[in-house]
Amino acid sequence: MKIAIIPARGGSKRIPRKNIKEFCGKPMIAWSIEAAKSSGCFDQIVVSTDDKEITDIAKEFGATSPFTRPQNLSDDHTGTIPVIQHATKWFFDQGIFVDEVCCLYATAPFVMPADLQKGLSTLKHSGADYAFSVTSYPFPVQRALKLINERVEMFQPENFKIRSQDLEESWHDAGQFYWGKSRSWLEGKTLFAPHSAAVVLPRHRVQDIDTLEDWYRAEWLFKAMQAEQGTGS
Repeated sequence: MKIAIIPARGGSKRIPRKNIKEFCGKPMIAWSIEAAKSSGCFDQIVVSTDDKEITDIAKEFGATSPFTRPQNLSDDHTGTIPVIQHATKWFFDQGIFVDEVCCLYATAPFVMPADLQKGLSTLKHSGADYAFSVTSYPFPVQRALKLINERVEMFQPENFKIRSQDLEESWHDAGQFYWGKSRSWLEGKTLFAPHSAAVVLPRHRVQDIDTLEDWYRAEWLFKAMQAEQGTGS
C-alpha cells in the first residue's frame, strides 16, 4: 500500500489559514490533493490536521482525514518527520501495512503528477530510504555575502578569485514532497543524508510560500505557467 500524507495544521501565523487560503481559485491544499490523485501513485491520500475546517475541505477535494493530529504535534516547533511518523504508525496500529509513504506539503501548488511518479520510481530503483525534490541555487553559495553593520563580508573569502562556473553546483530542498519507505519514517531517519536520493526539479517550479510576498510571487508565477499551458481561467 502506498499513501500520501499531507501535513496541514490550522495554526499558521505568518499567513493565517495558509493551507486553505484561496490560491488561484482553489484552497491551497486542493492543488496538492489533485496532483496526488492525478499521479495514480496512491491507494489513499491522507491529510494530517488538527483543524475541522481543513478536514472538511480536504474531504471535499477527495482526500481522507481518518484521525485528528494530536496537539503536541501541531505547534510551531514540530518538524515534518514526527508528523509523518505519527500518521504512518496510525495505519500500522489499524492493521494496515504500508510500503511507501509520501509526505506532500499542502503548500506545493507547483508539484506535478509526473514529479510524484518520478519520486516513487527513484525511491524504488535507487535503493534509498528517501527520495525528495531538490533544485539548484541560482548563484554559487560559495560566494555568498553577509552584512555586518551595513558592511559586506564573504562567508568564504577564499573563493573570491574563483570563477563562478568553476565552483561546485549547490542544491537545496524544493519543499514539495518526500517519498520514503515506511520503516524509514517509523525509525525517524533524517532526510538530508546519503541514504536519500534526489529528484531534480527546475527552479521555475520551486517557490517557498512562507510570507505574503512569497504568496503573491507564487500566484504570479502560477498564473503565468497556466497561461503558457493554455489552462488559465
